[in-house]
Amino acid sequence: QLLLVESGGGLVQPGGSLRLSCAASGDTLDYYGIGWFRQAPGKEREGVSCISSSGGSRNYADSVKGRFTISRDNGKNTFYLQMNSLQPGGTAVYYCAAESLGGCQRRINMQHFDYWGQGTQVTVSS
Repeated sequence: QLLLVESGGGLVQPGGSLRLSCAASGDTLDYYGIGWFRQAPGKEREGVSCISSSGGSRNYADSVKGRFTISRDNGKNTFYLQMNSLQPGGTAVYYCAAESLGGCQRRINMQHFDYWGQGTQVTVSS
């Protein structure tokens, strides 16, 4: 059973940066596609980014392209979301997720993902 735990959330000013981490245990991440999602108050959970098991495919939501970067370190069984130029619209609970088929689709759909972290709060405010 894969267990995912996020960290790195917090309060940041508009224009600032944060790096979220997601540490996995119980299984190796080597064969999993991984992704980040977020859910703002009163809104549905949306896909932010994903990366395939090989790292050869990465996709981003249009709203974060050029500002967010997803990466993985299979040796540490951890993956990351570097978030730059954060705006108040980025305030949300951020979730990491893993999907057992190893893929990363252009449309980042939560239904593809089998395992979820508990979420970490990111608040962008001055």
